[in-house]
Amino acid sequence: MSDIKKLLESVQSGNLSVDDALLRIKEKPFDDLGYAVVDLHRKVRQGATEVVYGAGKSAQQIIGILKSLKQNGEKTVLVTRISPEKARNVQEEIDITYYEVSSLAIMGNLPPKDGNGRVVVATGGTSDIPVAEEAALTLEALGNEVVRIYDVGVSGLHRLLSRLDDIMSASVIVAVAGMEGALASVIGGLADCPVIAVPTSVGYGTCFNGLSALLSMLNSCASGVSVVNIDNGFGAGYQASMINHVKGK
Repeated sequence: MSDIKKLLESVQSGNLSVDDALLRIKEKPFDDLGYAVVDLHRKVRQGATEVVYGAGKSAQQIIGILKSLKQNGEKTVLVTRISPEKARNVQEEIDITYYEVSSLAIMGNLPPKDGNGRVVVATGGTSDIPVAEEAALTLEALGNEVVRIYDVGVSGLHRLLSRLDDIMSASVIVAVAGMEGALASVIGGLADCPVIAVPTSVGYGTCFNGLSALLSMLNSCASGVSVVNIDNGFGAGYQASMINHVKGK
């Protein structure tokens, strides 16, 4: 539920006055730190707090952004693509949990699971797990129940078929694969839910750092398969969360 909707329901129930609700909505929409303009109304507009992209930012810049978000009431904040050394520096001033496999950090506790169903995150191989974990942790930080199905690529199709119950009961599926990227098409032919394909840069010479998997996924003959950029686990996780939180209108 969005913050605005909660405010309106509080007014409706009499727990909050109209003037107090108006004041909260009018509070400044951003915090200008000089090196970053922190979007404080992101959750109001999109239902999720601004995510901090760690690559290219110094530890002190990340600390400043996280402090701004925390001071303005944000309880759970994602930091993506952050190195171990940078994460250790941030941990000296901010309480974050760092997940080295996915190069992702989370400030605060994971929220309650309030999605419509379960989201499956599947990988073709073990080498795809870092990208898959970026997607899975993004999903969990956005309030989704996640089922991980790792190393079920098409070179051993029986491994995937042994998890048909999970595949067929999912609300959304994130299929992460490098090499030829065939996993997304196979899952797309089995599932009755949206499938978000994530090509990875895993593979031998002619994989072209994930380009071959990207093209295979874009050309999938399975209906209902959409594709994000190479190694973009975060983007896939975020999109899957939006789908899993769509309410009937």
